[in-house]
Amino acid sequence: MSASGNAMPLAEDQVKALEENFTKVSKHPDYTTLMLIAAECGLSEEETAKWFRMRNAQWRKAEGLPAELGSVKD
Repeated sequence: MSASGNAMPLAEDQVKALEENFTKVSKHPDYTTLMLIAAECGLSEEETAKWFRMRNAQWRKAEGLPAELGSVKD
């Protein structure tokens, strides 16, 4: 995923950790899990939450689902 706006591009190891959590842990982490992922990646909770929102939209589009979470649960 590319960074947008004024955000700093993520390092390869950060992206790898985020992708691993997205795939193996949760596409929709709860607040505590999000905090742990942020700490693991050296990112703020806000940056981590934004990455998950963007990655979820990308995943949903690839799956042929609406970009926003609706009545269909992942």
